[in-house]
Amino acid sequence: MAVPVAAGPVAGTHAEAAEYSENNPGAAPAGSNDFSCEPSDEHPRPVVLAHGTDSNSFSDFAALAPLLVDSGWCVFAVNYGLAAGAEDYGTGDIRVSAAQFGGFVDEVLAATGAAKVDVVGYSQGATVARYYINRLGGADLVDRWVGVASPSYGGTFYGLGAAFAALPGATDFVGGQFSEALVQQVQGSELLTELNTPTDTVAGVHYTTIGTNVDEVIQPASNVALRDPRAVNLVVQELCPQDLTGHFNLVYDPFSLHLIRHALDPERYGLGDCMPVALGTGIPELILQSNF
Repeated sequence: MAVPVAAGPVAGTHAEAAEYSENNPGAAPAGSNDFSCEPSDEHPRPVVLAHGTDSNSFSDFAALAPLLVDSGWCVFAVNYGLAAGAEDYGTGDIRVSAAQFGGFVDEVLAATGAAKVDVVGYSQGATVARYYINRLGGADLVDRWVGVASPSYGGTFYGLGAAFAALPGATDFVGGQFSEALVQQVQGSELLTELNTPTDTVAGVHYTTIGTNVDEVIQPASNVALRDPRAVNLVVQELCPQDLTGHFNLVYDPFSLHLIRHALDPERYGLGDCMPVALGTGIPELILQSNF
């Protein structure tokens, strides 16, 4: 686990943020991790962000964190889940990552004096934060959980993930295209079965998922939604049909960013402006950034 402290710039795209992060290891999303921040009466609970697979807090939250800070929240982010032999965070056992995330929540509460936090998890980060809440006692310290492109019931990864997970020793393999954390996010995995049994929520926490019908990672896309009736499940296209943002663009799409803010405080913030977003937005640039 590592707490990034060097403030980076606001980024407009996932590829831009990933490029900056690669060239500036340890960068923190703009405005985040100010441990002198005092929660306001309007926003008494700090927001703690949980990043996705093969990623870090700057790469995933260089747009969301400054939006929330500008809206008056104290915002914190941590890098976790660095598997042995891996170069990127979010590759190790999700159970271990959840414990690391919980330890960071304790640090945030101690520094700010808040009684509880709200959490926003993107992709794997949603599962990391929900495991902390549901299985590690975090329900006593969390008021709202917002899962963005959450692999709540896993994905098939176009059939490749399920086939790989069936191989003997698959969860011991780290590297290449698969990590232990990725295998744990496959539909029907041991970890997701554990997390979602007997229910996928626990009492006392407000759960909201935010998904997209054109998710490039989680198929079927309906696997983002939680099934307990206490949860609220939002789909971008049901609120803004012309926004065809996908999995990787969700944390940089303006409508989706404002939807996250709405989920954190629905009485204070409405939906953002609905604008057309083309299918596949952001993917070519992210592929180029990741491979060249």
